[in-house]
Amino acid sequence: MPAPPPIGNRVRDLREARGNVSQAQLGEAIGVTRHTIIAIEQGKYSPSLESAFRIARFFGVGVEDVFSWHG
Repeated sequence: MPAPPPIGNRVRDLREARGNVSQAQLGEAIGVTRHTIIAIEQGKYSPSLESAFRIARFFGVGVEDVFSWHG
């Protein structure tokens, strides 16, 4: 069984908790594509530090409330 990705996230949970913000809406708000948001949520892509901060700011939380390190 493969190891989990070293960076976990709560992006999908936060989108749903904020009234079902779509992946496209979040991507547009932070300047990335919907496909990038999908990859982040699935743990297939770790966002840049700038994107991580933009996501956290969008939801009004700290970066550590969105992302976690499992390394």
